[in-house]
Amino acid sequence: MPKLSIIIVNYNVKEFILNLLKSITSAAKDFSYEVIIVDNASDDGSIEVIKEKYPSVNLIVNNKNVGFGKANNQALLQAKGEFFLLLNPDTIVKEDTFEKMFDFFERNPEAGMAGCKVLNPDGTLQLACRRSFPGPWTSFTKVTGLSSLFPKSKLFAKYNLTYLDENKSYEVDAISGSFMFIRKEVYEKIGGFDPEFFMYGEDLDLCYRVQKSGYKVYYVHSTEIIHYKGESTKRSSLDETKVFYDAMHLFVKKHFSSSFLVETILQFAIFVRKSIAFANVYKLPIFTAVLDFILFTVTLFISEKLYAKEDGWQGFPEEVKPAIYFIPGFLQLFISTIFTAYKKKSISVLRIVISLLAGVVLISSITFFFKQYAFSRAVLLITYAILFFALPLWRIISKLFFNIGIERHLSKARTLIVGSENRANDLIKKLKSNVNDIHNIIGLIGFRNDEIDKEVNGVKIIGTIKNIKKIIDDRKIDKVIFSSDRITFAEIFRIVSIGQSSNVDFMIAGSESDYLVGKSAIAMLNDIPLVKVQYNISSISNKIVKLIFDVSLSLLILFFIFPFVYLFGGKRKRESEFGKFIMSVPKVFFLRKSFVGPKQSNNEGLFLGKPGLTGLWFTEFYDKSDKKEEEKLNIYYAKNQNAWLDLEILGKTISKFFIKGE
Repeated sequence: MPKLSIIIVNYNVKEFILNLLKSITSAAKDFSYEVIIVDNASDDGSIEVIKEKYPSVNLIVNNKNVGFGKANNQALLQAKGEFFLLLNPDTIVKEDTFEKMFDFFERNPEAGMAGCKVLNPDGTLQLACRRSFPGPWTSFTKVTGLSSLFPKSKLFAKYNLTYLDENKSYEVDAISGSFMFIRKEVYEKIGGFDPEFFMYGEDLDLCYRVQKSGYKVYYVHSTEIIHYKGESTKRSSLDETKVFYDAMHLFVKKHFSSSFLVETILQFAIFVRKSIAFANVYKLPIFTAVLDFILFTVTLFISEKLYAKEDGWQGFPEEVKPAIYFIPGFLQLFISTIFTAYKKKSISVLRIVISLLAGVVLISSITFFFKQYAFSRAVLLITYAILFFALPLWRIISKLFFNIGIERHLSKARTLIVGSENRANDLIKKLKSNVNDIHNIIGLIGFRNDEIDKEVNGVKIIGTIKNIKKIIDDRKIDKVIFSSDRITFAEIFRIVSIGQSSNVDFMIAGSESDYLVGKSAIAMLNDIPLVKVQYNISSISNKIVKLIFDVSLSLLILFFIFPFVYLFGGKRKRESEFGKFIMSVPKVFFLRKSFVGPKQSNNEGLFLGKPGLTGLWFTEFYDKSDKKEEEKLNIYYAKNQNAWLDLEILGKTISKFFIKGE
């Protein structure tokens, strides 16, 4: 009979479950165990890869998603261990996790169920790993935000117990469903999950029934797991907020006396959380629309005063002023929305200009049908004349000076790779060839001091795992990728923990370096064949905008800068990088080059743009002798090209001139 039965419910998280199974193999090598995986109708290849790489796993395949509780119950009926562990697929366990839990249960016979410390990918505590039952007061403080405002208060912070020391073990009401260690005899006494709970709440219900049966539930601080929270729900069509609060409602109704007060609190919670979620997702278009409306109303008011002063007109009658001031603004917002001027991730200058053109025509036309409001078309024309200047201007300023409303394309992460053997070598090759992301590989982290300064595929080993925190801080690292069989999961946990204050994205490479897992995101690294496709650079609209930009800017430089550099700059200044840039501007004017583009034309039939005076090849750090990486930068630029990316590159180019003292 195995000592431990590990039960995992999987739904479309193939890459995560592979990392988990690898960590389980390391953690369970000193005792007998079984792994039972219930797959809830995944279509991401999970079933096939588990069968191939882990044939000893007991795999139960469902033809539909039956939910978390029902799927666990299927496995619990087959489990044979002395202890059961219910474990989420998007987790990683330490080498000592199981032994520490066995030791805790041996020393605490009254414990029926326990959970360990659960960490977020950045090393912070996942609050749901120790909490209280959602009674009326606890629910109220959670919904109203009082628990967040007073995290150290026993009165207000009861739901997530943030007033308790996370580095101590103690009895709690409930633990997280991501890691539930339970005695077999407890399960036999109380049964499995209540199938009424589809997702969320079933863990609370199980904890409640464990305590009702005479056992205790504990939070154990001495070991920990990492949980990439919410991966399965991100891959489903569930309304997560509604499912969560419906589960809370079901729990309260089942175990506490349901009341109008509790019902009201829960329904209010759903409304508030959905409103916050909506506002968070659409904050940019909401902000843009509100500012446009305010500017429209203010401009209309100013136009009325200006015209009244010049013409002797008395202005709008008092009784219609609210309607006159606000209705046209709402109409313009409606028109702008139809013309898709408000986007989730960007602020469009061109679309607002087009929508203003449509607005002035439509609103002017409407006054023919509502004569009682047709006081002065001149005021309307003055208003739109100002708006044609004001609305595009604030958008341009926000993009150029505050980086608001630009879809960020330059995501060149300063990357550190932990590892120095063949896996690290393969990973470097794939990172360099992957055109979807640009990585500035700062160096490798080895395991011995005598490895320092050695090179792997052109990348130096710059330190060891002993001084990795100092390297992260000194080199301003954005991303750390673990890619080595020599590093233990305990060591990964330690590094993640000490790096949590550095705002670093920690990722784990798959065993064959074909994917990266980190911060609830997966990056696929399979080689992408280059085919003849049209990138942004080939779009007609982008070509027109780029042509107008090149000609206009080159004219300005030829009139105001070129003569001074040519006549008074001297040979040394003309041969500097800045001088060469200015002296090449005539090539842009005569359309032989562009201000921004690839370093040279592509001869393989894939149009990547005219050669540029500058480009990612000039602004981004990379090995200049590495033609493959240069080609990757050119493809990345062609794929994502737009006017704002060009301006960003030009801005970096100018900064580089000044930094170099050119």
